[in-house]
Amino acid sequence: MTKRITVAKTSEIPLNEARAFPVGDRMVAIFNQAGVFHAMDDFCPHMGASLAGGWIEDGTVACPWHAWRFSLADGCWLDNPKIKADIFQVFVVDDEIQVEIPDE
Repeated sequence: MTKRITVAKTSEIPLNEARAFPVGDRMVAIFNQAGVFHAMDDFCPHMGASLAGGWIEDGTVACPWHAWRFSLADGCWLDNPKIKADIFQVFVVDDEIQVEIPDE
């Protein structure tokens, strides 16, 4: 089972930036890539840096600590797709950003 949780308003995340929000027992980074919103686990699987603090470019986010780049579409590390960050489906309803997460 999954559930949708409203995490932010669209106006809270500037174009080509990201913000992290608590969702259940984790932090989820919401990325605004050219007006399209993506959601990913905020913690880099390498060393735990906040991916919301990374650089967004061409559908990827680069970790601010060691520049590991992850696809916003599927969470895969671009240098080794076997390593990935969890991603979440995003819904924009009016001005609200909602993410779908597994029931706890």
